[in-house]
Amino acid sequence: MEQDVCASSDRPLNPGCLLSRDAEWSTQRMRDAAVDFPVAVVLPAGGSGERMGLPTPKQFCSILNRPLISYTVQAFERLSWIGTIVVVVPKENHDLMLDIVQKFNHTKVTVVNGGSTRHRSIFNGLQVFSNITDSLMPKPKVIIIHDAVRPFVEEDLLLKITLAAKEQGASGAIRPLVSTVIATTSENFLDHSLERTKYRASEMPQGFLYDIIFQAYQQCSEFDFEFGTECLHLALQYCGTNAKLIDGPPTLWKVTYKRDLAAAEAIIKETLSMSVCIIPGAEAEVVELAKTLEINLNTMEMDVIPYAKQSYMDCLLKTRNFIHVSMSGSTSSWINEVVKTLEEADHARLYPLVIIWVQLNITKQSAESNKMDDLIGLATEVLQRNVLLYGIQIDLSKRVASE
Repeated sequence: MEQDVCASSDRPLNPGCLLSRDAEWSTQRMRDAAVDFPVAVVLPAGGSGERMGLPTPKQFCSILNRPLISYTVQAFERLSWIGTIVVVVPKENHDLMLDIVQKFNHTKVTVVNGGSTRHRSIFNGLQVFSNITDSLMPKPKVIIIHDAVRPFVEEDLLLKITLAAKEQGASGAIRPLVSTVIATTSENFLDHSLERTKYRASEMPQGFLYDIIFQAYQQCSEFDFEFGTECLHLALQYCGTNAKLIDGPPTLWKVTYKRDLAAAEAIIKETLSMSVCIIPGAEAEVVELAKTLEINLNTMEMDVIPYAKQSYMDCLLKTRNFIHVSMSGSTSSWINEVVKTLEEADHARLYPLVIIWVQLNITKQSAESNKMDDLIGLATEVLQRNVLLYGIQIDLSKRVASE
């Protein structure tokens, strides 16, 4: 059953589904392979947004009231086997990135200043790990380099890249060329064209043994720093490491132009429908029901957050679907508190939030007294603020009485 769901799904950020398979990297091999070594990520985020035609750099453009770079960070941060995520930004955007890290509760991120070019920025990110005496920032075995404006990267591809980098020393994602590549004369006439089937587009993510890519950057020339763009080429040229190339899915595209923001928003909306935050009360029966929901909703990306203000408030701005399970009639105050918090953050302005209130009745008295009539009025009220509120009442009083 699960395999059928994965086969028909093309949603990004769904780690349970493999979008591409080949003989060498079979599904079974991927499941059997364990990442039992430290892995870190470097996200160069120094783009100016010149091609976007906007005053704000594209990585900081807001999609559903959240910067694009925050979605990219989350794609890595949700994976337990990835440690530190180094985000490299221009010096003038350092404080802005720190604010994003704090606002969206990114716990694995270290922010460093970039250089004048892409390669200089990546090298700055790599140097964070060069001091092996710093126990808070241990040197990774494998480093993943990825663009900050490619938010739709999936766990299966990251696993392939990581494991291939560990075995081969370097690895990178590729995609078929969409257009034929031609060479022109100095007078702007056609000189010749390349046979498209023999070439591939180099994409991100790319993975490396840390020691190899760090050594390559230590040796590369000023010309490479100024005009180079391909990290895989540096590993080959200066360390003799030939990268393993892995076919990537169509979702690897890069947000480059203004129209891409609208496309990214559409994909993010679809992805949001596949994630949920379950917030149970403290009662044992409620916790058990929450565990059952978690098991039966295993095709969705899910967080289960204990009912404590400090805990669940941290996840509110990352999620748009909530299931609150309770046994008390005070849940309406909780919903009002959540809606107020989300409204202050302008979280529901462009895309609705969904809250499902599940009330569990154990005794006959609670079944009679804790009516959900008030829910109708509350649902009407919060609907004006783009929040969809649904209620489910589960009556176990008869079963308890019979037992």
